[in-house]
Amino acid sequence: MKLKDERIIRLLFFFGIFFIIAVWEIILPRRSYSHGRGKRWLNNITVIILNSAAVRFLVPVIPIAVALQGVETGRGFFNVFNLNPFLETVLSFIILDFIIYLQHLMFHAVPLLWRLHMVHHADLGIDVTTGLRFHPIEILISLLIKISVIYVLGPSAVVVIAFETALNGSAMFNHGNIYINPRIDSMLRLFIVTPDMHRIHHSVAIGETNSNFGFNLPWWDRLMGTYRAESYKEQKEIIIGLSQYREHLSFAVMMIMPFTGNPGKYAINRWGRIPREPH
Repeated sequence: MKLKDERIIRLLFFFGIFFIIAVWEIILPRRSYSHGRGKRWLNNITVIILNSAAVRFLVPVIPIAVALQGVETGRGFFNVFNLNPFLETVLSFIILDFIIYLQHLMFHAVPLLWRLHMVHHADLGIDVTTGLRFHPIEILISLLIKISVIYVLGPSAVVVIAFETALNGSAMFNHGNIYINPRIDSMLRLFIVTPDMHRIHHSVAIGETNSNFGFNLPWWDRLMGTYRAESYKEQKEIIIGLSQYREHLSFAVMMIMPFTGNPGKYAINRWGRIPREPH
């Protein structure tokens, strides 16, 4: 598979899923847009464009290239041990997803990394664009982690493309301001992280921010004790964001936030503390 083909596939899925979730948010929103969308979308999309440029130009060796090189040279666990293709695919997806869970946990646990991750959590609303709003340095660190794991595992390029596409798609889906019938949601979250499940993670309440870290698969939160089924408020009443940032942030402020911003008191060892709201 050529890298050009991979980019076309991912772009088609990206714009397709983005369009579906964006239209869904307009037709059947879960929450009202009390903080508007115009300025938020402009800043968030600017961050998304910058991240795409950073990935392509600063780290040109993307995960797909590492996977292809692993197959050619026979490097990596799955290239050494010739497993059944189906088993290899399932194991690769599960391992990569667990790494993403641990990575997310790490960005909440390590103070320096939390400063980067604040850019994502400081959004006062939560919708399809929030799922892609990350500081460029966080994106690059995440990419290097994935490249390292792929280097060791040696999964096929097709599996990596499928995982990357699923990860982007699920990020837009579970951040979407979309209504799903609660009964359907309760069934879906047995297999995938749903918007109602992940929205709790974006609450200003410390005990809720430090829960529900999964992006694709919801099982890790249950296994690791970080799962929270419900917010202490109704979904429509959850206050989104960080208590120390209660205004819309400009693009420039988001870019310097990790170096000059107030990290607040969202340390991961505050699980279970009494929820805090902005004063």
